[in-house]
Amino acid sequence: MTLHIGIVAGEASGDILGSRLLASLESRFGDVKAEGIGGPLMQAQGFNSLYPMERLSVMGLVEPLMRLPELLRMRGALYRHFVDNPPDLFLGIDAPDFNLRLEMKLRRQAIKTAHLVSPSIWAWRRGRVAKIGRAVDLMLCLFPFETDVYRQHGVPAEYVGHPLADEIPSYSDRDDARRALQLSQGGTLVALLPGSRASEVRLLAPLFLETALLMWRRDPNLSFIMPAASEACHAQLLQLLVARPGLPVTLVHGRSREAMAAADAVLLASGTATLEALLLKRPMVMAYRMAALSWAIVSRLVTTEFGALPNILAGRRLVPEL
Repeated sequence: MTLHIGIVAGEASGDILGSRLLASLESRFGDVKAEGIGGPLMQAQGFNSLYPMERLSVMGLVEPLMRLPELLRMRGALYRHFVDNPPDLFLGIDAPDFNLRLEMKLRRQAIKTAHLVSPSIWAWRRGRVAKIGRAVDLMLCLFPFETDVYRQHGVPAEYVGHPLADEIPSYSDRDDARRALQLSQGGTLVALLPGSRASEVRLLAPLFLETALLMWRRDPNLSFIMPAASEACHAQLLQLLVARPGLPVTLVHGRSREAMAAADAVLLASGTATLEALLLKRPMVMAYRMAALSWAIVSRLVTTEFGALPNILAGRRLVPEL
């Protein structure tokens, strides 16, 4: 019997989680039909993406409002599709502002729902827990401290662990990574990771490249590597690099983990990449920028001192945050 599962993943990290999940489901159940929204890694597992994943990759509070009509149309179409073709389970992977409402509506139609990657309720907007409880039959948490918050509010939650803990070896060879990327073995290399969403790249990449330019002028022996999470991001970054001739930046498609492993230091956006850099044992600086109105709202709602996941998990400042 075919297992039918609906999945919506909104960004590169969700695509990674989704592809791992699909591989596991196929090994366990054999015949799996999976559809919804996913990226290239999920599609390589046979996933049927009804819309390009990049259309969901938007960050902030104000930025999604600019694309609200498109996002609402997409969510409505997905809802109608899954009501007409009910899956055995609908799973939202991250993208909570898009997925939770969809999950709630599907659950009202007696479709089982789960959500992988808890929203940052421990950092801000804790009042969302009640809405999450109405939206999902089960919350799947990546970090152990998250389950307590849900259980205190009667929401079923399970700690499933973070796949990075198993995927990244305890030691990563810098020279091997540089050979794999066809980079020079000599000199100091800095990896620049301005995020995976188009809105993040638009706001952070110019800042990161200007920082790289200042560093390079002080030390001409420096070089840089910048992975692009998607074709759209690659085009954005290439345009920015053309405007900065002479700056020694190697632009690569994907391969962000290899880029960090090859580097001596990393400048990166907040998110999963900070955990990867931590597990790779690479020194890092986290920086983030959002639209002014989004920041004005977020800064009043955040209840945690830190933004970088290594700092949040440690409960102290391990990583500089800018």
